Amino acid sequence: MKSFDYLSVNKARWNELVGIHSKSDAYRLKEFLRGHSTLRPIELSELGDVQGKRMLHLQCHFGLDSLSWARAGVKVVGVDFSEKAIELARKLNDEVGLDAEFICCDILSLPEVLTDEFDIVFTSYGVLCWIEDLKEWAKVIACFLKPGGIFYIVEEHPIANVFEVGEDGSLEGRYNYFSDGGPIRCENDRTYTGDDQVVQNAVSYQWDHTLADIFDAILSAGLRVEHFHEFPYCMYDKYPGLMEKHNDYWWLKQDHQIPLLFSLRAIKSS
Repeated sequence: MKSFDYLSVNKARWNELVGIHSKSDAYRLKEFLRGHSTLRPIELSELGDVQGKRMLHLQCHFGLDSLSWARAGVKVVGVDFSEKAIELARKLNDEVGLDAEFICCDILSLPEVLTDEFDIVFTSYGVLCWIEDLKEWAKVIACFLKPGGIFYIVEEHPIANVFEVGEDGSLEGRYNYFSDGGPIRCENDRTYTGDDQVVQNAVSYQWDHTLADIFDAILSAGLRVEHFHEFPYCMYDKYPGLMEKHNDYWWLKQDHQIPLLFSLRAIKSS
C-alpha cells in the first residue's frame, strides 16, 4: 500500500503561505528592499566573517536570509521545496541585483540535482519540525560540506514546544517532550506571523525531535560538534501575553526562564 504523501500536503500549505508571508511585517520584505538585512544577531555573531564563502541554505523559504547573506559577500545557493517560494526568491534576487542561486527541491532529494561542495551549510528558525528522518537529513548535510566545512543551525529549542499558555495566563507544561517518531497532524487556518488572512491549506504534518535526536543525527553523519548554545528568547511571540520584544527577539516576562532557541555549529573532518 502506498504511504501517505505528507510532503505534498505540507508543500500545498507552504506554497500558499508565500503570498501571506511576503506581505507580512514579520518578514520585513520592505525593509530588505531598502537595503536592510533580515539576518539576526545570533547567526551573524556565531558564523563570523563569511565573505567569499560558499553557502548552501536549506529550507530558505522565499529567500530573504539567503539574499541577506549574498549582500554580505557570501556565494549562496538557497533550497526550498515550495515552487512559489523559489519563484519569488529568484524574482527578488533579480530585483536587487544579487547573484544568489535558488533550487526548488526537497532536502532529501537534493543530492540527485546538486553535486557541489560548500564551505557552510546553514539552516534556521522553524526548520526541523518539517523533517521526518533526521539521520537522512544529516547525511545530506555532510555530503555537501567540504572537508573542514561548517554546518550551522539556529532553531527553536525542543523543550519550548512542551509549554503553552494556560487558561489562567500562566505557562503550563502540556505536551510530551519525547515522541514516538510518528507525524503530528496540525490544523491551523492562520500562520505564525499573526496575520489575519485565512489559510485554505490548514492541515500540515510535523515531527517532534529531542535534543538527543538532533545530536545523534549530526554525530552519526560524521560531523564534530564545535559548540552548542541555548538562549532564553525566540524570534516571535510564541506565548501570547507572556512575552515582550527587545531588539530582534521575544523574551518571557516572567522570572523563570526556559530555553527558547538553540544554536549548534559542527565541522566536517578534513
